[in-house]
Amino acid sequence: MSNQSQRQFCAICAWRENCAKKFCVADGGAHCPDFTRDISIKNVEKLQGGKEQ
Repeated sequence: MSNQSQRQFCAICAWRENCAKKFCVADGGAHCPDFTRDISIKNVEKLQGGKEQ
């Protein structure tokens, strides 16, 4: 699954502390043009090998 197909959440955006859009994006941030995944937050799917337990 690519980054483009994963849902975007304000809680995992690198810009969340300084974001001026987080409460005004109509789709809840799902397609925010400024979204950048915070690399300090680990991707659970990759850690589990992509398998659900």
